[in-house]
Amino acid sequence: MVAMRTVHDLETPSILIDLDLMERNIAAMQKRCDDLGIQFRPHIKTHKIPDIARRQLEAGAVGIACQKVSEAEVFADAGIKDIQIPYNIVGAAKTRRLAQLAKRGDVTVTVDNQAVLDGIATAMQDAGATISVMVELVSLNKRTGTTPEEALALAKRIIKVDNLRFAGLMIYPSDAAIRPRLQKTLKLLKDSEIEVATVSGGGSGAILESHLIPELTEMRVGTYIFWDWGSVAGGMTTFEECAMRIRATVVSANEPNRVILDGGSKSIHSETVDGCFGYITEYPDARIYKVNEEHGYVDFSACDHQPQVGDILHIIPVHTCVVTNLHNQLYGLRGDWIEEVWDVAARGLVW
Repeated sequence: MVAMRTVHDLETPSILIDLDLMERNIAAMQKRCDDLGIQFRPHIKTHKIPDIARRQLEAGAVGIACQKVSEAEVFADAGIKDIQIPYNIVGAAKTRRLAQLAKRGDVTVTVDNQAVLDGIATAMQDAGATISVMVELVSLNKRTGTTPEEALALAKRIIKVDNLRFAGLMIYPSDAAIRPRLQKTLKLLKDSEIEVATVSGGGSGAILESHLIPELTEMRVGTYIFWDWGSVAGGMTTFEECAMRIRATVVSANEPNRVILDGGSKSIHSETVDGCFGYITEYPDARIYKVNEEHGYVDFSACDHQPQVGDILHIIPVHTCVVTNLHNQLYGLRGDWIEEVWDVAARGLVW
C-alpha cells in the first residue's frame, strides 16, 4: 500500500488501472473456468507484475503462464512455484537458465519439434534437473505447433528421456474448430497407452468457446484482467469492463478539429482498430489517426466540440499487453485515489 495520492497528482502519459474493474475481471474469469470444471492458469504477460499474479492465485488459479524464461524468473523470485512457459525455448544459454528455474519449482515447458526437445533434454541432464514437457498441437492460425502424428512421436520421445516428464498437450488459440485435430491426437496417444494429464487451451477469445471442447482440462488467458479495444472489437467484452486507461494531456490545438496529445507510439503503441490507435472515453467519436513516438494525432471532426491545451483525456488501448511493457509503473485506482503503485517487474524481459 502506498501513501494516498489522487490521480490528479500524476504526470502524463501514465497508465491507470481501475481496481474495482480488475478485481471483477479476475473473479469473473475464475468463475467461468470453475463453472466449466477446468483449471485456470492466467498468463501474466499482460501485466508482468508479481503482486497482480498473487491476486489471481488467491482467486483460485492453479499457477501462472509466462512467455519467456527471463519473465518466469521474476515470478519465481517472487515465490511463485507453479509456472508454465508455453513456448519453444531454443539455445544453450536459455535452456541452461530454464534448467536452473526447473530446480526452483514445478516448471512446465512446451515443444513442437525434436530440435527444441533435444536442447531442453540436454540442459536438464547437464544440470541434474527435471522438467515437465507439453507438446503443442498446431491450431488453425498456424503459428507454432505440430501435427497429431508428430505430437505422438514427440510424446514417445519425452517419455523415454531421463529428466523429462510428459505433461500433456497445449493449444493456442483453442478455438472450437480445433477439436477434431485434438481428438485425433488424443486417440493416437491413447492407442499408444500414453496418459495425457493436461490439455491446456488458451486465448481470451477462445474462452468463449471452451465449453465446446470438453477435452480441455486447463485454460490460459491473459488479456482478460484489463481487457482492451481489441477485445471489445472481437466481441469478447465491452468498454465498460476495460480496466486500463492511458491518461494523456492535450499539448497542441492550433487547428479546428485536430489536437495533439503527449502520448504516441512509446506510450500507446502502434496497433490499430479500424485505423485508430486507441479509444478516447470522453470523446467516443474522436479518432487517434496517427502516432509519432511522443505525439498522438486526434481528429475531432465527428465530435460536437474539441478539447483545448491542458485538458486531460483517457484512452482505452488497442492492446493492453504491449502497453504494459512500455511503462515502468502502473497505478491502481479506486475512484480518483491511487491505492497501488506497481513497478512493471518483468518489463522488457522478452528473452
